[in-house]
Amino acid sequence: MNKRTVAASSLVVVLAAGAAVLGFQLFSEREPDGEQALGAVITPAKADPPSSPSPAASTTESKSLDELVAKYGELPLIDSHNHDAASYANLSKLPLLDYQEIDKLVLFGDVSEPSAVYTDLAAWEAYKRNPDRIIPFFSGVNLLDESGLETSRNNLEKGYFGIGELAAASTNSPVLANVAWKTQHPMDGILPDMYKLAAEYDVPLLLHIDPPSGYPMDKLEEALRAYPETTIIFAHANAYSTPDRVRRLLADHPNLYADFFAGFTAFNPGSSHQLEDYVPVMKEFPDRFVLSTDSGYGLEGGYRKAVEAMYLMLDVLGDGELVRKIAGANMQALIDRQMATETQLEQIRKLDEAAGVKRDLSKLTKAEAGNILIEAGKA
Repeated sequence: MNKRTVAASSLVVVLAAGAAVLGFQLFSEREPDGEQALGAVITPAKADPPSSPSPAASTTESKSLDELVAKYGELPLIDSHNHDAASYANLSKLPLLDYQEIDKLVLFGDVSEPSAVYTDLAAWEAYKRNPDRIIPFFSGVNLLDESGLETSRNNLEKGYFGIGELAAASTNSPVLANVAWKTQHPMDGILPDMYKLAAEYDVPLLLHIDPPSGYPMDKLEEALRAYPETTIIFAHANAYSTPDRVRRLLADHPNLYADFFAGFTAFNPGSSHQLEDYVPVMKEFPDRFVLSTDSGYGLEGGYRKAVEAMYLMLDVLGDGELVRKIAGANMQALIDRQMATETQLEQIRKLDEAAGVKRDLSKLTKAEAGNILIEAGKA
């Protein structure tokens, strides 16, 4: 039986007080090079911009989601950018969020503002309840104060697998442009120290940058050069960026990954490209693309439409090994390489001492340590 058809595929997310619905609305304006810029806002879902099939949809929407799942359903698929920890605000409700077509998701909530501290906790609680399916990231970091480094180190020691999404630059968004903890550019505030911390813990750092050209991108490239051991994921890299621009960035910076929001290219009317346009770039850099839904923001049909776009991307790739990598193996590799933290190891040593056992912890990964602590009720 396909694992996505069983009831166990459902996900219970514990809610965080004060969390709000998180969405990403895309605004466009002309850049000097003629491309459009990306903006994002945090608004109720009802404020999503109207959406209609883009030109890309007419060439890629040839199979239903059910048909695509039947074809690729046994392939491990990871949603590498999901805001659903911020989808609800009422602690008394425990909604059942059904992700039957997705094996795992990178989960966080609000972005670069105090409320993100609470949605980070919601993501962690979801992980504790579903460690085989949830990859918790955190974004409740004050990027303008040294306290943000302490918050980040504590979260990484606890067992979070990545940092972000962080608003490293935003000028086009009427909300993200003014959130309390955003920086002016990717080398502003404590971000340089955050890059060092991410490298120390070998975790990826997911950055929102708009516009995706000009000065903000110049500073991103400065950061990529200055911190070559840091893995940075460019959030929704395909939104208002041409395949040639994405190719150039990846070619120049081996520590950069591209988060590919397939739903934007396939179905958002703001897209001027088709999924097929990015295939040559993915073939050139097969190890540095990850797929995501961005929780389906801006798409008629929402999350499920974004999932459909992920499957459509797999379908146009063609190459079996390339499909496997981009579907989930690339993100999984970023998780699997992380070793258990000192905090996790100390907790496990105490458990072993109490149980009168001693296990070899020398090669324990963060994911393995997390499973041990969750099972023991100590995570």
